[in-house]
Amino acid sequence: MRNARVVLVALLGLLLLFIGAVGVKDAVQADQSDQRQDALAAFYTPPVPLPQKLGTVIRSEPLGVTVPGATAYRVLYVSQKADGTLAASGGELFVPTSSAPVGGRPVVAWAHGTVGQADRCAPSRAADVLGDTDNWLNQMLSLGWVVVSTDYAGLGTPGTDTYLVAQDEARDVVNSVRAARDFPGSEAGTRWVVWGHSQGGHSSLWTGHLARGLAPELTLLGAAAAAPAANLVPIMATQWSTTIGWVIGPEVAVSWPGTSPGLPVDGVLSSAGLDNYLRLADECVTGAGEEGLVRDTSGQTFFASDPTTQPQWKAVATAETVPAMPAAMPVFLAQGTADTVVLPGPNALLQQQWCAAGSTITVLWMGGVTHEKAATTAGPDAVAWIADRFAARPAQRSCSTPPLVAPSAP
Repeated sequence: MRNARVVLVALLGLLLLFIGAVGVKDAVQADQSDQRQDALAAFYTPPVPLPQKLGTVIRSEPLGVTVPGATAYRVLYVSQKADGTLAASGGELFVPTSSAPVGGRPVVAWAHGTVGQADRCAPSRAADVLGDTDNWLNQMLSLGWVVVSTDYAGLGTPGTDTYLVAQDEARDVVNSVRAARDFPGSEAGTRWVVWGHSQGGHSSLWTGHLARGLAPELTLLGAAAAAPAANLVPIMATQWSTTIGWVIGPEVAVSWPGTSPGLPVDGVLSSAGLDNYLRLADECVTGAGEEGLVRDTSGQTFFASDPTTQPQWKAVATAETVPAMPAAMPVFLAQGTADTVVLPGPNALLQQQWCAAGSTITVLWMGGVTHEKAATTAGPDAVAWIADRFAARPAQRSCSTPPLVAPSAP
């Protein structure tokens, strides 16, 4: 018993030291980024009132990076929440320097993964504005495609980032395509494909369902996703008591009650979760992950118990889970077998369910690939699949080949 107390005291001491160290580290990083963020603040402050036309580019400026064969811009554009409220979103736009084809350039809308909810975490405001684009962005630009990337409204701009909320995410993606078309000199056409990773995979697949109703003037030809957070109930049921619970949990605990009034946090979050979720949600994902790892090691969980056993939480997770795609909307899904964030089992289950429902789904299983490397590893295959959509070649179904891992359900 005495040994157990010694171990507990040591772990708690380590946790306190780590939190202190994280605080020092974050302070240093904040000092280093303050000047950058202060310089960007005016750009991300939208006018009042906002322009009424969705996709209007409010302002733009050079992104400050060199991209072969293209010019890169930071943009602020008009989007919309599910309740009809106009909102401003930041984003990135890449316009090829080659001549545009008759009918305009094809467009790829990129939806990024989880980054954290602090303004500085928004991809277009981050120090690394090209994060997660290795192995596919340059290929797309060399093919003459416009690439546009939303930050999501409320991330880096006024308002709350509605994390893993399909109706808002899809609007931000759709309106980013409208912004690409509104941008002078882009020569962006109406044909487009959406491509996303992790949270962005959730955005991408939901956009596949919703885009035609939201933007009938645009022609969405397919939805591509790497390690998508799509099958939320089995993901949450498996990950709630792990480090990942400390990374994803705070963002969900801030976001979902705002769009699902009455969703409780008391009794669902642990006492440590309740004490820290607002602060952790306002961190970038790396810092939240580091602290979550130590809290997990010390035996602390973010949730008091599996939130999918709480009826209201399960109802929201179920509502935000992507349903099987209609056969007319082709889907590309890439999943690594070594993914410890979006576990492969739930996406193997998704493959099984969507094949049974008749979805036109092409699945790439990547042996030994982690969550962090999913989009960059799958990039060349995603580019080839998207090129087929723009060329009007028929999409292939992967339903005769079983997944590399066993499907898992809660």
